[in-house]
Amino acid sequence: MISVWLYRMNLAQRLPEFTLGEVDYRISPFRYFLARNCVGAEMASALLGWFETDAPWRLVSTDFYQQYEFSMLDVVLPDQVSRVILPEKFADLRQEMEGIFGVELDVPVSLVAHKLVAGQHIAIHNDHLFGGESHRLTVHLNRGLLDQDGGFFMLFNSFDARDIHTIIRPVTGSAIGFEIGENSHHAVSRLHAGERYTLVYSFFIPGYG
Repeated sequence: MISVWLYRMNLAQRLPEFTLGEVDYRISPFRYFLARNCVGAEMASALLGWFETDAPWRLVSTDFYQQYEFSMLDVVLPDQVSRVILPEKFADLRQEMEGIFGVELDVPVSLVAHKLVAGQHIAIHNDHLFGGESHRLTVHLNRGLLDQDGGFFMLFNSFDARDIHTIIRPVTGSAIGFEIGENSHHAVSRLHAGERYTLVYSFFIPGYG
């Protein structure tokens, strides 16, 4: 496994509560990176407080997952969390993703909030759709899930759920970014207790498919 520590991008001066900073970049089984602490404590607290009270969650069920979600771009956000959708914040994250993966990404960025509760999980899948997103950034937020609570982000070497490559704890404030393709197999293990929140940013390459 190849691991490269990338340089720290000096974008924190603009919105210090949310920046990827230094990441651990890997190329196998597909290109991805881990960011250890990209959300400031104040912003994380504000997001969690809203998610746990007034956020407009709706239950969504498909053939491989059941979870609560909503688009952060389609609702009125409280003042204390509205900075996550500022155009300059999207521009900063897009610039960081471009630098990490060596690509040029389109201007539109999607941001969806996800919530898993006890008993829910996300089965193995790759998110690869013709004309869909080319890169994803998933930011973890929770009140301190323990290992026995489950909700691990898992990467696979193949579509075989037994062929696990990496298991990632959903530490609050951490993130995983990855390139979407036919081999980007991933899943979330069953949550046994607590609530598991994520911010899911989707990025696009013109003509990707």
